[in-house]
Amino acid sequence: MSNLHHPIFNPEKSRLTDGDFSRDEVRLAGRNSGTLLEALRWDLTPAGMHYLLIHFDVPFVETADDWTLSIGGLVEKPLTLTLDDLKRRPVRSLRVTLECAGNGRAGLTPRRSSQPWHHEAVGTAEWTGTPLKGLLEEAGLSPRGRDVVFYGRDRGFSGGIEHDYGRSLVPDKALGDDVLVVWAMNGAPLLPQHGFPLRLVVPGWYGMASVKWLDRIDVIDRPFDGYQQVGSYIYRERVEDPGTPITTMRVKSLIVPPGVPDVYTRRRLVERGRVELFGRAWSGAGVPIEKVEVAVDGQWQNARLAPDIGRYAWRGWRLDWEATPGEHELMCRATDANGDVQPIAPRFDMSGFGNNAVHRIDVTVR
Repeated sequence: MSNLHHPIFNPEKSRLTDGDFSRDEVRLAGRNSGTLLEALRWDLTPAGMHYLLIHFDVPFVETADDWTLSIGGLVEKPLTLTLDDLKRRPVRSLRVTLECAGNGRAGLTPRRSSQPWHHEAVGTAEWTGTPLKGLLEEAGLSPRGRDVVFYGRDRGFSGGIEHDYGRSLVPDKALGDDVLVVWAMNGAPLLPQHGFPLRLVVPGWYGMASVKWLDRIDVIDRPFDGYQQVGSYIYRERVEDPGTPITTMRVKSLIVPPGVPDVYTRRRLVERGRVELFGRAWSGAGVPIEKVEVAVDGQWQNARLAPDIGRYAWRGWRLDWEATPGEHELMCRATDANGDVQPIAPRFDMSGFGNNAVHRIDVTVR
C-alpha cells in the first residue's frame, strides 16, 4: 500500500503553512516539553527540566530486570546482554549537550506542521554507561558491515509507515570512543521519558541519533533505509532536493531572559541599571566555542566565556549591561573554533531543521 494512501498518513503535515499553530501542533507541544530558558543557568539540566521529544509513546517498562540488548546481524558472535551484564563492562560518564534538530522551527515562515519548538529544545546532562565501541568489538564486526542500526522499543507511524524508531551510524562513527550505551542521567537511573532503562547517546549530534529505549543493534550490509534515517531528518530547501542527512549540531547560543516576565507573552520587564546577562553556547562534533557576542539594539560587544565543562557540553557566557529606560532588543551569537558563526536570519529548511539564527529577546526597562 502506498504511504500516501495509508489511512493514518496525514497529508497536512507534509505541507508548508503559515499563521497560527494547528490543534495537532498544540497537542504535540503538550506532549513534548522544552527546557525552561531560565534553567540554562544550571551547568547540568535537572532531569525533569531537560527537553523531551517523544516520537511515539513512552514504552511501559515496569522493571529493568528482564530488559536485554541484542547485538546481531553481521557480527562474529551475536550477543544478548542484560543491564547487569552491561554494567560489568567499563563504565564512563560524559557531559553532553543534546538539541532537537527541529529546535527553532517555529521561527521559520512558512513552516512545516510539526512540533512547534521556539528555542527550548536543548539540554545538557551527564550520561553514564559503557562505550559502544567495546560492545561492537566484543561482538566482532564483519568487514561486510555497512551500517550499524539502533532500534528503540517505541513504535508508531510516520509518513504512513509503521516502524520501531530506528537510526544508524556507519561503523567508523559507531566505533568512536565517545558513543555510549547509557543507563544513568545526572547520576540517577534514566527516567521513563528519557529512555529507561537503556539508550544511546551520540555526542555532538542532534538528538535524533541518540535512540531511547534501546533494545536491538543490527549490523547490515547496506545503507539503512528506515523512515527516521531517509524519510526524515534531512535538510531540504525545496521538495525536489535530494537533501543532506542531518548529523552534527550547528553552532548556537541562547540568553537567559533577564528581569521578570509577563505570564502570557513572556515579554521581559527589567529594572534600570547594571544587569548581568547570562547564557549558553555550543556547537557540534565536540568543536569548542571560541567567542560569544551580545548586541543591545544592534550594537555588538564580546561576552566573557566561562570555563569549559566538557568537550561535548555547552559553555556559559556573561556580559554586564547598563540598562537604560525604554524598549530594547537583545541578541546573542556564537562563533566556534571552525569559524562557523550563527546567522542573523534563519536559513530556510522544508522541515524546519537546523535553525541556528541568533536568539532575540525584547525587553522593557523601567
